[in-house]
Amino acid sequence: MAIPMKVVEIEGPVAQVEEAGVRRAARVDLIEGVKVGDYVIVHAGVAIDRLDPEEAEETLRLFEEMMGPASRQAASQDEVT
Repeated sequence: MAIPMKVVEIEGPVAQVEEAGVRRAARVDLIEGVKVGDYVIVHAGVAIDRLDPEEAEETLRLFEEMMGPASRQAASQDEVT
């Protein structure tokens, strides 16, 4: 599952991304100009697209609506291993 996560730190081609208090490493070198504070779609440890904050929040809200209140944390924990 690809989910929106917020970039909180970048070091070289790898960023620390976070959602629902879960922090993971994700490669960001496929997307030009990623910076701290951006929302990116992360799949299998790779950021594959950038989202504006409103779109990211709406997507996360829909996940929560479809899967219940624990969906954000469950999705974040399962996403990047």
